[in-house]
Amino acid sequence: MRRTVFNEDHEAFRETLRAFIEAEVVPVYDEWFAAGQAPREFYYKLAELGLFGINVPEEYGGAGLESHKFEAIQYEETARAGVTFGGSGVHVLLALPYIKMLATDEQKKRFLPKFVSGEEMWAIAMTEPGTGSDLAGMKTTAKLSEDGTHYVLNGAKTFITGGVHADKVIVCARTAAPTAEDRRYGISLFAVDTKSEGYSVGRKLDKLGLKTSDTAELAFVDVKVPVEDLLGEENKGFYYLGANLPSERWGIAYGAYAQAKAAVRFAKQYVQDRTVFGKTVASFQNTKFELAACQAEVDAAEAVADRALEALDAGELTPAEAASAKLFCTEVAHRVIDRCLQLHGGYGYMNEYPIARLYADNRVNRIYGGTSEIMKTIIAKDMGL
Repeated sequence: MRRTVFNEDHEAFRETLRAFIEAEVVPVYDEWFAAGQAPREFYYKLAELGLFGINVPEEYGGAGLESHKFEAIQYEETARAGVTFGGSGVHVLLALPYIKMLATDEQKKRFLPKFVSGEEMWAIAMTEPGTGSDLAGMKTTAKLSEDGTHYVLNGAKTFITGGVHADKVIVCARTAAPTAEDRRYGISLFAVDTKSEGYSVGRKLDKLGLKTSDTAELAFVDVKVPVEDLLGEENKGFYYLGANLPSERWGIAYGAYAQAKAAVRFAKQYVQDRTVFGKTVASFQNTKFELAACQAEVDAAEAVADRALEALDAGELTPAEAASAKLFCTEVAHRVIDRCLQLHGGYGYMNEYPIARLYADNRVNRIYGGTSEIMKTIIAKDMGL
């Protein structure tokens, strides 16, 4: 099926990225997997390749582009190779939009050059123990000091991807109590330096999948955050979070589609090589039918993911459309990867095979960024139900 979403520049980038992955990631990926994270030094290599600056204005050291298509290619190529780039995805896909949207000129001058160079890796801390998808229920507080020079941050966050290696974290905290009319009021965003006194990284969480991505618990005990590091206006944080959710959910949708596509590739290679009863597994009608059905689902997910990508680049992706893309692509990936693992037989359950790691990595797609159930709620509301 012919695609029109990428041009020659994108395909040249794809070739460069594919070569980089083969040279710099694949040979050491088992070591990362065993360690439970990619090494901090690897992020400097991503920076040298230019991946952190694609969407950063030229005046701060970036390429000055306004497109997510290069990110889309990263999803496809890492999935194709059966690897990830550790926890670096939140640096660009999640943190950067908030800096670009909310930071003052002075803040951008401080933040973005080090962002592009990889000198400062960013993460974002929303989720708290016990709150899950209910961000309005967060308990972390940031109280303005009497002299008005800084905020005092107290609380805890969990499931923070990139939290171990992060140098800066966008922390969501309450600066005012919610009102009777709006329980989402009173949340603010802060760029917090992880070297601040009272800031601590707790457990590096042992996840089912995404083993090379550092995910941590964070704690704040009387952390002083300069008023100059408030992002945007006080008490409007929840609405800023809502504004960036479509791009986050597009990223999860596209990543899931890419994983499903990779799963079909892995399964096709395996069944063509594997012999049982004197015949290749690929020669059995059931194998052909299963892979054909999987390919049809991948084709549909690709069309949905590409359409959402074009809408996102055009600034037209609505929350409901993003929710629909995430719901569809993640559910497709769930079905396809499960069926492709089944075609591997017992070997599909072994972590030495990429399909096994893909199976575990994919599972969280229907949870983070809003569960599938939350996506259905958003879509139904948009339908007027």
